[in-house]
Amino acid sequence: MKKRLISALLCTAMVASMLAGCGGETVSSGGGSDEEEYEAGSAEDFDWKNYDGTTINVMFNEHNYSKAVIEKIPEFEELTGITVEYSSTPESNYFDKLNTSLSSRSGTPDVYMTGAYQVWEYAPAGYMEPLDNYINDPAKTDPDYNFDDFIPAVVDGLKWDTVPGHKVGEGSQWALPMGWELNCLAYNKNVFAEKGLEVPTTTDELLETATALNEFAGSGSYGIAVRGTREWATIHPGYMSLFSTWGAQDFAIEDGKLVCQLDSEEAIAMTDYWVNLIKAAGPPQWTNYTWYEASADLGAGKAAMLFDATSAGYFQNFEGASQESGNIAWSTIPLPEGKSEEDMKANIWIWSLAMNADSKNKDAAWYFIQYFTSPEYMLWSGTEGASPDTPRTSVMESDEYKAVVGSADNYLESIAALTENASIQFTPQPYFFECTTTWAETLQDLVTSDTYSSTEEAMKALKEELDSIVSDLEISE
Repeated sequence: MKKRLISALLCTAMVASMLAGCGGETVSSGGGSDEEEYEAGSAEDFDWKNYDGTTINVMFNEHNYSKAVIEKIPEFEELTGITVEYSSTPESNYFDKLNTSLSSRSGTPDVYMTGAYQVWEYAPAGYMEPLDNYINDPAKTDPDYNFDDFIPAVVDGLKWDTVPGHKVGEGSQWALPMGWELNCLAYNKNVFAEKGLEVPTTTDELLETATALNEFAGSGSYGIAVRGTREWATIHPGYMSLFSTWGAQDFAIEDGKLVCQLDSEEAIAMTDYWVNLIKAAGPPQWTNYTWYEASADLGAGKAAMLFDATSAGYFQNFEGASQESGNIAWSTIPLPEGKSEEDMKANIWIWSLAMNADSKNKDAAWYFIQYFTSPEYMLWSGTEGASPDTPRTSVMESDEYKAVVGSADNYLESIAALTENASIQFTPQPYFFECTTTWAETLQDLVTSDTYSSTEEAMKALKEELDSIVSDLEISE
């Protein structure tokens, strides 16, 4: 059913796109003149009160990034005269709630929190307003906004030409980053010191060390926290980063079609390793673990290590955040046999703000997005708002940011080591969530049941299922 709905939306979006090509600039309230016709203004001339009296609705996922924004909403309302109504929903239910709102085409919410992967479904379906014309219009964007200050690999992860199989980085700017996350190993440095253990740098060492740390603090404590719910979010953090480092990939384009690669030697070997790691040293209630539980266990001294987003450990480490605050340190990605540091490929997740294409308050919505992705706000959120992975170069290079975030043991150093080869490791396509949820279901079956006689059998069956899901996609080179 979901696949048929997406197919219908894709067809609708293509028709709308063709009509837009005939209709000129009346498609978007963010349209107007071409970029070269704009005249630059000054910060003094920019009027934040242009949409005084407007009310907008914003939907947030429950996260530190959204908590920081919510704390500053009163200041935004005072500056602009725009009233902000908002909701904040735990991630386990957030995207279902958001999908329902967007598919209603009611125009609510005006702004929503999203990730880069959602662009591949929402943009073709017509749920996202392209932001390029807003960014480039000096009547709507503060001259001090400095779009070029965004880290290219991060902001480009939110650009896409809506062609399945095409990489990100080309096409419209569909959203703007609140923060980004690499995925790597974090660990309790006090536990490692007490046990006389070295931080694992290879996958063999990781399995051995994690197993040795089971019950390090008594019954219920264990070696390594990773996600395990039967949904897409289990695949993209630690699993996908190690999967890509191992040399595996999800899809390849062959003869104008997407062809699943999950039956490759590398994909099977990595998945087999991951299953063994979870069985040997993962959370006892692994099938219920989202990033909330995995992060919380590291902070509570229940898990000795965490393989997840960089910030998932950081949120437990700042002063007063958890029992283990100040005791957490970071490393990179443990390497499989035969791999070197040049082979590390951390997967990227980008929390972002997007505009609903059906919003009735697009200009006021843009004011909200630009304010909460501005250099000034992001310096505050990165240093005082517990939002560590800033997408802005000026913030990352500031003394204030380095003093605060750099105090976390090896945090910035690990990010620097991983950044060069870090990217979105998935192949963009509109059935991403159906595919990765099916992938997570297979992973759960391998860990918890005897459904398959081997990992190879499971991955070959999964490959056939994912090939079927994407079979109607035609790929233009």
